[in-house]
Amino acid sequence: MSARGLQVTLFAPTEAAAAASVFHRDGFACIRDALTPEQLALAQEGARRVIAEQLAAVGLENMNRGYARHSFGDQIHHPEWAMLVDLPTILPVLEAIWQSQEFTCMGAGGDYSLPGAKIQPLHSDLGEILHDPLGVVTTRDLPAPFIVVNFLMVDFTPENGAIRFVPGTQRSRASIPDLDTEPAWMQQSLLCAPAGTAVVRDVRCWHGGTANRSDQARPMTSVGYYAPWYRAREAEVLPRALYEQLSPRAQRLCRHLVAAR
Repeated sequence: MSARGLQVTLFAPTEAAAAASVFHRDGFACIRDALTPEQLALAQEGARRVIAEQLAAVGLENMNRGYARHSFGDQIHHPEWAMLVDLPTILPVLEAIWQSQEFTCMGAGGDYSLPGAKIQPLHSDLGEILHDPLGVVTTRDLPAPFIVVNFLMVDFTPENGAIRFVPGTQRSRASIPDLDTEPAWMQQSLLCAPAGTAVVRDVRCWHGGTANRSDQARPMTSVGYYAPWYRAREAEVLPRALYEQLSPRAQRLCRHLVAAR
């Protein structure tokens, strides 16, 4: 599928090795039909509910990513997000990327833009975590420490604020351009794909939202995972009652998130 110059392959969930290869090259890979129709409908309903709650609470002007653009924040305490943790369409891709099953879940959230949202500057979701006194090694030299899987809740189009990605930048040491200096080809590198698609991305890869010129919300939910060798401070945000309803695999993935009671 093409998106104004950005060519992406929508891999089947069974093509984990091929998806992992593209992930290592580009910093992201797309999985089609990552959610069943029933799972997609449940996730869409959860997204609509939380968007309505947050919009009522803060208003368009005060959203945390600029006018009409907002992060869901961690929502793993809701079943619509908790179900994303151990999807059989996604875990094999992560296992192929990390060559291990010992990665862990760090939470679930996502973001959305509403009609009127403007283009967002390109950015990376992970700052420098290494401080080499010789200035030789940086976070960019590491294999992927942190992966977020975004689930498209609607068809992403040029009109409704599809995300743009700059392939291969997960390892780049170049400075990220601001909106005034960003080349046109980057601003046009939109990822357009159907609802239910999952975007498995190295959070270091440069990306940014685009203007929502449509009359609908453009939400995507997400779940995040840390590499087997990477840890960061995690909050106990998953209620134990919901944790105990999860599969054994999901419980292991979320073992650092579960509340004491």
